[in-house]
Amino acid sequence: MATKLEVCRRCGFRMVVHFSALSFRCPACQAVMHLRPPEPRRWAAPAVQPPPLSVHGRRRAVLCGVSYRNHKKSLAGSVNDVVAMRNLLVKRLGFPYASVVVLTEDERDPRRVPTKRNIRDAMRWLLYGSQPGDSLLFYYSGHGSQIRELTRNEMDGHDEALCPLDFETEGKILDDEINETIVRPLPPGAVLHAIIDTCFSGTFLDLSHVCRMNREGYYSWEDQRMPYGPYKGTQGGLAISISACDDHQNSLGTSALTGISTGALTYSFVQILMREPRLTYGQLLIALRNRVLEVQKAGLNSGNAPKSFSQEPQLSSSEPFEVYSKPVVI
Repeated sequence: MATKLEVCRRCGFRMVVHFSALSFRCPACQAVMHLRPPEPRRWAAPAVQPPPLSVHGRRRAVLCGVSYRNHKKSLAGSVNDVVAMRNLLVKRLGFPYASVVVLTEDERDPRRVPTKRNIRDAMRWLLYGSQPGDSLLFYYSGHGSQIRELTRNEMDGHDEALCPLDFETEGKILDDEINETIVRPLPPGAVLHAIIDTCFSGTFLDLSHVCRMNREGYYSWEDQRMPYGPYKGTQGGLAISISACDDHQNSLGTSALTGISTGALTYSFVQILMREPRLTYGQLLIALRNRVLEVQKAGLNSGNAPKSFSQEPQLSSSEPFEVYSKPVVI
């Protein structure tokens, strides 16, 4: 008989229920919990086959840029962000061009349009057949949002969510699914980097530790794991996320510095690594915050940013490490 573990949302009591159950009564507090029916796992198998790559040391990337054209909340810089990231990966960091999968509304292949289904397939492709020595990268530029969660597995009580092109009809992709798809399968010896340029993105991958750094550069790792929450770590690999801002902040898009619309994080990240690719993670985080601050000031001077705007790039990881001694290797 197929079963699953459920947690009472009132008292936290853990129990095993039948997999198909739509509700259950807590034996501890007698509260009745209603469950959502399990979603069909249409994304369980990769629909996109990986390109021919070497057996070991493979490097691949998925770059998603969603503009939401003809929508009242369209974004002008998402495609520009993807172009800049691809140039960085291929021309500066040595990724094979064929190993970089791009999803934007400019793509002619319908499988490369950033719909919910295509983004799910691309994330599955990214981890498909991964093994020790792999360097994987997931990039997203688009809208992000927060959704109140009821399972008590988030410290702030919210799930972060990615908004595909068709999110109004097909729904959003929650951080729980992103973690399950590209973090948990990561094998020993493989490294995943995520660069997330969107609002509310501090814990976008649901990684277990967030680097809290003050303006003087002193830091500590904040443990995000909940006592009764699900396991959100890897299979032994290392997952690192660099996000545009904290979970309660918004990210800035600007054309003040270049005349071309772009995300502040993406612009800063590309500029820094183009000039100095051999940084530690601590140095990179400080450089990102300083550069984003410059972008904010330029936006304020040009009238493109509200006066109360605040954005601080964040670093999170599946395991803590010494940020001033570990070099950035993508």
